[in-house]
Amino acid sequence: MNYTDPRELLPVVDARDRVLGTMTRREIHEKGLLHRAAHVLLFDPQGRLYLQKRSAAKDTYPGKWTSSASGHVDPGESYAQCAARELGEELGIEARLDYLGRLPAGPRTENEFVEVFTAVSPEAPRPNPQEIETGRFFTPAEALALAADPARACPSLGAVLELWREVRGG
Repeated sequence: MNYTDPRELLPVVDARDRVLGTMTRREIHEKGLLHRAAHVLLFDPQGRLYLQKRSAAKDTYPGKWTSSASGHVDPGESYAQCAARELGEELGIEARLDYLGRLPAGPRTENEFVEVFTAVSPEAPRPNPQEIETGRFFTPAEALALAADPARACPSLGAVLELWREVRGG
């Protein structure tokens, strides 16, 4: 399976996140159209956050650090279904997902409306090598410092972690 298939069909949405139709991943990204994604922040029982370094084969932000698991919402799929699918595909983990919040579409999210979920699992992630170069657990402070470094992290990681920090109250 090619995880960055430019011909993959994805829903295009309007400014209110209503589906307008579908287009290819390539067209959506080239034209900067609004679309949807889900992100998962996976914590271990000690409160450390797993982050992944994207594969060099990814079409956007290759080799940059990002959230534990993330991906585009497929046609007919909910944000929560997408989050569960991505957690399984990218890390081989099935866990209860808790809704954290929502980010507006914009430059930091590559014009994606993003819903963010958290999960806690004692299970060791098994990164999919087609998607992930490497990954590891970080303390929250280490994760926030990494997200603040644009040379090392995707812009969306900063946005997702800011939402997490806001919601958890610190």
